[in-house]
Formats: sequence, structure tokens, C-alpha cells
Amino acid sequence: MYFIYNILAVILLILALPVFVVRTIRERGFAERFKQSFGRLPEETLDKVAGKDAIWVHAASVGEIVATSPIVKEIKRELPDIPIVVSVVTASGYDMAKRIIPEASGIIFFPLDLPYLTYSVAAKIRPQAFLMVETELWPNFLKTARELNIPAMMVNGRISDKSVNRYAYFRSVLNDMLNTIVKFCMQSEIDAEYIIRLGADPSRVVVTGNTKFDQNYTELTPVEREQLTLSLGLEYAEHVIVAGSTHRGEEELLYSAFRQIREHSPQTQLIVAPRDTMRADELVELAVQHGFTAVRRTKLSVQKPVTRQDIVIIDTIGELGKIYGLGDIVYVGGSLVPKGGHNILEPAAHGKPILVGPHMFNFKDSYALLSKHGVCLTVHNGAELAEILLNLLNNKELRQKLGRDALNVINENRGASHKSALYVKEMLHQRQTATNQE
Repeated sequence: MYFIYNILAVILLILALPVFVVRTIRERGFAERFKQSFGRLPEETLDKVAGKDAIWVHAASVGEIVATSPIVKEIKRELPDIPIVVSVVTASGYDMAKRIIPEASGIIFFPLDLPYLTYSVAAKIRPQAFLMVETELWPNFLKTARELNIPAMMVNGRISDKSVNRYAYFRSVLNDMLNTIVKFCMQSEIDAEYIIRLGADPSRVVVTGNTKFDQNYTELTPVEREQLTLSLGLEYAEHVIVAGSTHRGEEELLYSAFRQIREHSPQTQLIVAPRDTMRADELVELAVQHGFTAVRRTKLSVQKPVTRQDIVIIDTIGELGKIYGLGDIVYVGGSLVPKGGHNILEPAAHGKPILVGPHMFNFKDSYALLSKHGVCLTVHNGAELAEILLNLLNNKELRQKLGRDALNVINENRGASHKSALYVKEMLHQRQTATNQE
């Protein structure tokens, strides 16, 4: 099965090479990502982590980096002298990690999962532990971890319904991967049940909770709030609606709902943060077609007077978490279209009433929890979106109550990152004990 997996990986790589070449020419920073993906890591990073018994934490993209940030903080609190290297797959994840994980000794791009390549990079760094965030299971890398005697742990583990069915096709490789992992720190009982169903040893599976409840990088100081408000041209807004991580098909519904809102509240402003920032110009043009003025975030600056706009399109990486704090109401996208939703814990941590569509299958546990407490409201179409937005904007007491309840839910569920850090500490102690006994 490894042979088939590697043949497929090589074929996909060959097919993707022309795309890589084009992106290297056109996309800023892609050449560095390309180099690192083939094992050419920066010397200054290697000097800090290679051969120094580092802990290697791997997170794919922005969402996983958000979950990683509080884990790294807790590990540094428990093990302050151990360097930590964080790896990512995407450029947006890399930028986010640079922004919110200052505790990391190095941030790198994860090597392509090819047998000799993964061995070369892992042997170069020689970490004393490898932590994968959520569902980052890579066959060749975990095989390398076994060969180099690097204990592996899953943290903030999450298994989707689709993953359960998909992994079933790679049963022999999956068994090898799962047997390599020393501890599975899962987000929920459902995730624990799924990973056991896939073949994990139940004695290695624990439920620690969702580390995204512990995030604090999105907190806004009064000074930051004022600067962000001014830089986005919101100082005269009566209300602010923030729509985060939106997908194609949702902005049309948002703009139509916003038109109805402006009829009742002309000073309300809308902030839209598309999941794909490359769509920013498209959304500015769409806003104009709906009769609104709109501007990209990168065209605004706190140093210059900002012309008031109806809609601001966020085309930056890493700001949305703080921008949620400016909203009176937050809509989280990927949910009125069947994309599975996005992180609703960030706006909840700001004490905001949250609206989503019915498609939240990628965040089923946090969605169920916040919905149960009535702080995450589900809309099924554009008409419901407009109706509930208007109702909330006209009812300050209800908005405040939903916000307080959201904060209570967040505070009651903190602690997953600390639990994970303690399991990492325990794993390293066991490894050291075993080494001393040899």
C-alpha cells in the first residue's frame, strides 16, 4: 500500500510541477515555500532547532495554526527551555504562524510527503517529539518518525465524517500511522469514538477539548480597538456587521440583506472577509453592482484620512480574529453554502452574537455547543439572514445577552491546551525513562 501511495504522490507531483513553476514566477514568497517543501530549510532556522531536542508541531493552514497557538504557549510554560519548531503547508498558514506564535524558535514549510525527503528533513532536525494538529496524518513522515524513534502525538484531534470513510480505503497504511502515535488528544467524545473506530488503541485516546477555546491572540486592547476602527473608517458607524470567511454564493445574500438593513439603518457598515483573499476585487465589483461603495482593506491606512465606505473587503491574513471584536453582529461563512462552516469560537470569544447557515458539518461540536446555549443562530436563506440581522440590530438588550452567554461558554470550556501540554510533558518523561533503561 505504501508503494501505491508513493507512486500516486510522485504522479501528482509531476502533474503539479508546471503549476509550481508558474506560481514561483507570479506569487510572492512561493519560491521559498517551494524550496522548503523539497527540504531546503533556512540555515538560521536550522541553527535554532536542529539537533537541539526540539518539539516539532505541525499544522496545515490558518485554522490549525489558530488551534496551535495556545498549545505552543502552554508547552513553553511547562517546558521553557525546549525549542519549538512549527511547520505549515500553506502560505496563509505560514503568515498566520509568524503573526500569532512568537514563542516558536522556527517556522517552516512541511516537506512533501515523499519517503527520502521526509527522512532527510526529520533526520536533520532530529526532534524529540512530533505533534500533529487536528488530522495531519502523513504516511511517509510517520513512518520516518518510527524509524528515527521520534514519539508522535495528535493534539486537538478532529475526525470528520468524510475522513472516517476516506481513511477506510487505506487500512494497512492507516494502521501503521495510528500505531505510531503515542497519544491521541481529541476535541470531543465523537472524535475519540471516530479515531478508535479507525483503529486507534483506546488506551491511548483521551478527550482534552478544543484548544481554540484557549486562543487569546484576538484580544483587543482599547488602543488597538481605536486604531482598527479608524483605519477601517468605522468611527461614524451606527452599527457594524462583520461577515467572516465567506465563500462564493454567500456575498450575494449578504449584500441583498445589507440593502434591507440600510433602509432602516443608513449608518450601518458591513465588513466582508472572504475565505480566499484573491477574490477581493471581485467582491468590490459585486458591491458596486448592488449600489454600494466598497474598498479593499489594503487600500486603507490609519495614517491617512479614510473616506467612509459602505463595505470594507478584508484582503489581509491574520486580522479577522481582531476585526470580529468591532462587530455588533458576526456572520461566519462557508455555512449558507455547503462548505462545512468555519471557526465560530473567535467571535464568541469577543462576546458577539453569531449567525451561521445550516452547513456547519466541519465544526459540528462547537456549533452544537454554542447553538445549545442559544448564542449561535442558524439562518437558512437570504430572507432569514436579513430578518434576524434586523431583529438583532433593533434589540440592543438581546445582542448584549447573547454576547454575555457566548463569553460564558468560552470561559467554561477553556483548558484543553494546558491538558495537551501536560500529556506532551508526560510523553517526553516516558521517552527519557525508556532511554535511561536501555
